[in-house]
Amino acid sequence: MVTELMKDFKEKFGDGGDIRRYFAPGRVNMIGEHTDYNGGHVFPCALTIGTYAIVRKRDDREMRFYSQNFEEIGIVEASLDHLVYDKAADWTNYPVGVVWTFIEKGYDIDTGFDMLLFGNIPNASGLSSSSSVEVVVGVALRDLYGFEDVTMQDIALYGQYCENNFNGVNCGIMDQFSIAMGKKDMAIFLDCSDLSYTYVPLELKDAKIVIACSNKKRGLGDSKYNERRAECEEAVSELQAKLDIKTLGELTEEEFEANKDLIKSEVRQRRAKHAVYENQRTLKAVEVLQKGDIEEFGRLMNASHVSLRDDYEVTGIELDTLVETAWEQEGVIGSRMTGAGFGGCTVSIVKEDCVESFIENVGKVYLDKIGYAADFYVVEIGDGGRVLD
Repeated sequence: MVTELMKDFKEKFGDGGDIRRYFAPGRVNMIGEHTDYNGGHVFPCALTIGTYAIVRKRDDREMRFYSQNFEEIGIVEASLDHLVYDKAADWTNYPVGVVWTFIEKGYDIDTGFDMLLFGNIPNASGLSSSSSVEVVVGVALRDLYGFEDVTMQDIALYGQYCENNFNGVNCGIMDQFSIAMGKKDMAIFLDCSDLSYTYVPLELKDAKIVIACSNKKRGLGDSKYNERRAECEEAVSELQAKLDIKTLGELTEEEFEANKDLIKSEVRQRRAKHAVYENQRTLKAVEVLQKGDIEEFGRLMNASHVSLRDDYEVTGIELDTLVETAWEQEGVIGSRMTGAGFGGCTVSIVKEDCVESFIENVGKVYLDKIGYAADFYVVEIGDGGRVLD
């Protein structure tokens, strides 16, 4: 694949010079949804699918971008002298935003570059194609311009900073962190309040991770993501009348139940309940996984989806159809929506000898009910963002 991308790069931007190659994965979150910006825990892992970047420095201050995923857009040009968000610039606001972030953080990027990207993550699927782009660009900038003091954790934080401050999406840190810091066959147990983390082996024995993409497109900035975040922040403000807390992730289920009446809106109560209970589910899920109890881990995944459906209301008919049909299939250990919701993907743990029938059966029910097909991916857990040899 990289050989073909190199060939396309030379066709688009010309031969010669020091052409370099980079990769950043997509990610799937196994449990712990909408907890990252609530100061809770998440449990994501990096995948072996992701974003490839072919890059060469230029002698001037121009940047030229081309994506094989958006061939109809063609080459998009930008300048180091005019780093501003531009809706017409489409997907290139992500790499331009990362460049802007590095400069904001004090790094001298004095010349531009040509960049070709290709991602085999389904766009707008909830597997973090935008964060994958941010991390691969961060890895490329560090390598191209010799920013040796920039760590992979810095690259994750810079990706989030770009998303928040350049692209206007109030996302948490989970996506960029898991993509930058991923490790093969490991999930990351991350405390989003202080970025402390532990790698936990994800040993599924005779089971596989199956991702179902609903093919309902959604963009985080256009969804109710920011609204949910604001609702949780307002709930925290109301709880602070009595409790000394900064985030919902600090509360146990018992503490929440004892004080929930401080939250004046029934809707905000449900939003806050999800954040608190989901964080506790994530703590339990890692505990049972470390004991080898994959069946209980699956039950916690199922409970996570119910909470996202009923209390946080971010699922919708597409994701509910995929998950509720999955629960009925033989060999399914657990299934839930993953990502921000409002479309995107589900993640299921399915016994290996049932994967084929799972995909066939769930796919048929989904097509019949929704009217268009879902796509299925049997995925492996891979390493984080890196330079390719």
